[in-house]
Amino acid sequence: MNYIETPNAPAPGGHYSQAVVANGFVFVAGQLPIGGDGEVVSGSAGEQLRVAFGNAVAILAAAGAGVSDIVNATLFVQDIALWPEVNATYSELLGEHRPARTVAVSPQLHFGALVEIQVTAVAPG
Repeated sequence: MNYIETPNAPAPGGHYSQAVVANGFVFVAGQLPIGGDGEVVSGSAGEQLRVAFGNAVAILAAAGAGVSDIVNATLFVQDIALWPEVNATYSELLGEHRPARTVAVSPQLHFGALVEIQVTAVAPG
């Protein structure tokens, strides 16, 4: 098992790693839309997803993986009414790549965030 840590994404706020590489996969912890200032970015659900996804991609990069290596994603949305915007943004971010995906409504995301994303990717090599 290999623990991944990068300064290019928010530091863990508890007892967990940004990601763990194990058994040929990179397991990225759930990422909130936390910007460079350490705060949740304001804006729409789509704008927040862009930041949260960017954090996940930075962690994947630290593990030597990328967007095309993602095999599964879990999206948490504060309200299902946000889903059309979140789905449209997610589609833009992933393009033709279509990993398996789960969407869960979670009305109490940490720090009042509108979205959170967790991804699993194939590890390089």
